[in-house]
Amino acid sequence: MLFGIDTSTPQGAEDAFRKLWAEGGATASNPHPFIKLTLSKIVSICGIYREVDESGSVLHKLVTIPSRADDPRSTSETSILKAFLRSTADKRPQLVGFNSARSDLPIILNRSIVHGLSSHGWAMRPDKPWEGIDYFGAHSDYHLDLAAFLGWGAQTPSLHEIATISGIPGKIDMCGSSVAEMVLAGNLDKVIAYNEYDAFTTFLLWARVAHFSGHLSDDAYIREQDAILNLLNQEITDHGKDHLIRYRDIWLEMRAKVDSDPLPNAAEQEST
Repeated sequence: MLFGIDTSTPQGAEDAFRKLWAEGGATASNPHPFIKLTLSKIVSICGIYREVDESGSVLHKLVTIPSRADDPRSTSETSILKAFLRSTADKRPQLVGFNSARSDLPIILNRSIVHGLSSHGWAMRPDKPWEGIDYFGAHSDYHLDLAAFLGWGAQTPSLHEIATISGIPGKIDMCGSSVAEMVLAGNLDKVIAYNEYDAFTTFLLWARVAHFSGHLSDDAYIREQDAILNLLNQEITDHGKDHLIRYRDIWLEMRAKVDSDPLPNAAEQEST
């Protein structure tokens, strides 16, 4: 609509992408620059839902929207956004992401407005920070952006960097710049798999940060990792998500290496 391009055909959709990239400053070395959030399109939202029940037991669940790549009704952007907004309105969970304050939440807000949706209270903000749930407050406990916690400006690590050197799988097979090409090629299933990888990686990084911060004891931190391993095995066995086999195996290999690294001696510590 912005450029007067008919996107009802695959060629038209590709032409629109090329125009967006060109307007965004595409170059030979960076043919797919990150475009404005308003002009983006949400094709998948994934996360790990963690809940503590009345008995104190911790429950984990993989949430994938859409759950299937071959259902036109659930794969529409409007359906994806409605499902997310309804779930946050019902549960009012704490949201944890990586660069989510500058990317995930603003794009959900922008695209919901484009589609004329109601936030069901998700975007409501209290008059005072301590008087209610606030997903957009800079110091709100209801939204934790791990990237903002870990660095600033040029010193902010990428999710791939901080995860990989912590013994957690980073990007596997593809990265964010590959998503648009996958969508254009009709490989939404690969995008969903990529997004599920990121959900597990973000959760495992959160657990590491929570352990460092004192919110998880040593034993609780180990239990969180064991629970995620069980969740991976469950998704593989019960739901046929074979792509998670590779994630699980890479994680176990990396985890074993990080855990087996010897501590530096005093001379090494001093030189470091």
